[in-house]
Amino acid sequence: MLGLLRHLAVMGHGVAVAADPCGRLAPAAAGAGIAVRPLRVRSAIDIGAARALGRYARDADVLHFHTSRAHALALFLPRTAARRVVTRRMDYRPRPRPYAHMLYNRCVDRVVAISTAIREVLIDAGVERGRITVIPSGVDAGRFAGLDAGRASVREREWRVGPAEVVVLVVGALVRRKGHAVLLDAAARLAGRGVVARYVFCGDGACRDALARRAEHLRLGSTVQFMGWRDDVPRLVGAADIVALPSLHEGLGIAALEAMAAARPVVASRTGGLAEVVIHGSTGWLVAPGDGEALAEALDAAIRDPERRRQFGRAGRERVMAEFSMARMAARNEELYRCLIGA
Repeated sequence: MLGLLRHLAVMGHGVAVAADPCGRLAPAAAGAGIAVRPLRVRSAIDIGAARALGRYARDADVLHFHTSRAHALALFLPRTAARRVVTRRMDYRPRPRPYAHMLYNRCVDRVVAISTAIREVLIDAGVERGRITVIPSGVDAGRFAGLDAGRASVREREWRVGPAEVVVLVVGALVRRKGHAVLLDAAARLAGRGVVARYVFCGDGACRDALARRAEHLRLGSTVQFMGWRDDVPRLVGAADIVALPSLHEGLGIAALEAMAAARPVVASRTGGLAEVVIHGSTGWLVAPGDGEALAEALDAAIRDPERRRQFGRAGRERVMAEFSMARMAARNEELYRCLIGA
């Protein structure tokens, strides 16, 4: 969202973000020179927040919702000249059909899905197909260029791995839907076959303790590290050899895009938007979600073949630059805005 704001501002548009002043977005936007309107949304039926948002949007051409709670306020907003857009990033079904029908088919003018997989979920929930536009999220590829200079420092000082060891990095919340338990099972299978690698988990979440216990039960020992929440993802991706996304469900897979932007190969589940981001046999390996044996086989192939990893990494960066850059994502949103306001 911050990337979209920045690029729209560079394009010459007047942009402002309504955000919780105590959250992370508001100060980040202010630091980027984006106007911030304080808005704390306490619930999906926060009438006071809806009134404040209505005042902020009075002179706007486009009002773009980026969270489900903010989108729910559309039920209570008076109609103005502003066109309304909502972006849907999650791949689970919206609330029951009558509610979804009202919010998506009546309260907004267009729905942006970040993947075709999410579009199909929305249609299944009763959203009209013609109201949905697919615009994938983008990444700032510039942040993931020239990372090799700091590679040795991260590996030696933080991960304590040697230059010849293969590091499999996992970036994301430690929650069940991310499939981390499946990756641990795959790691145990590979260890039993004598295939050695190091597995670094960066992120936090409700499953952290359970995953640590599982790793201990599988006797993975020091081959697995849990690094907690991090805000220096580019450094970490640059220090890795492979990025794994064993998700059971995934809306798009920003971590996959970030890995590809850093020219790192991806081993991922063929689920949701991941199947649209990663090209099997070209930028990485795709396996059935939840299949520990298939995941082990893909990781085995990646670990044993450094030249193929390099080829997939180069192809991945080219794909991100062509299809998933932040600038391209912003341009697609701008095109949608112009279409809606008739400009």
